Amino acid sequence: MDILGRNNVVVTGRTDGPTVVLAHGFGCDQNLWRLVVPLLEPDFRVVRFDYVGSGKSDLSAWNAERYSTLDGYARDAVEVCAALDLSDAVFVGHSVSAMVGVLAAAAAPERIGALAMITPSPCYIDDEGYRGGFSATDIDELLESLDSNYLGWSAAMAPVIMGNPDRPELGRELENAFCATDPDIAAVFARTTFLSDSRDDLKTVSVPTLIVECAQDVIAPREVGATCRRPSPAVGWSPWTPPATAPSSARPRPPPRR
Repeated sequence: MDILGRNNVVVTGRTDGPTVVLAHGFGCDQNLWRLVVPLLEPDFRVVRFDYVGSGKSDLSAWNAERYSTLDGYARDAVEVCAALDLSDAVFVGHSVSAMVGVLAAAAAPERIGALAMITPSPCYIDDEGYRGGFSATDIDELLESLDSNYLGWSAAMAPVIMGNPDRPELGRELENAFCATDPDIAAVFARTTFLSDSRDDLKTVSVPTLIVECAQDVIAPREVGATCRRPSPAVGWSPWTPPATAPSSARPRPPPRR
């Protein structure tokens, strides 16, 4: 199988630079990194891809069984890294892809040498002593709404998730990304995302890892970042807090030097 074609892999930047792999979140595709990529290309080899079922991936390769767990998406990531024969790459995962990166690094430590988690959440449902941001009822209602009217759900949720009310074009962009996804595929990805519990997987993290949180995030509250930091001494935290959840919401600025 042509993995690079299946996952619509795009490689740009310095051919001799360290490799950064950019992985998108639910309902998105690699285009969401478009404002970040030009800042990385002068110094890094930049790898972008679409998960099967997203963007310009090969939809014929999608099946519900494989992609009903995060392991299916981690397999996509590992197979992309193997097809490019990557070693010691930095895997940058946005939203649910942060946990996909954890699984991929555990499965292929020879391929992934560091992780960057952008607005991660190992579990979206509140539990005893843990705040995920949603009750089980909240998630059930969210998934029911998505199932009953995916386009309407996309129009209503995209601007809320994106934030940045002074830049409504960003919400429209996210809505367009949602709407471009096949509703049946989106329904499976949504369940995989919002019903997953990867808290135990965080204990497997042994590579250097950076967590980047958002100042205001309706999907992943700030407490989640602390949960991601606790299980492994390899995990660090950045005080840089961009104002919205999606990486296309602003050009990134590094945290202040200390």
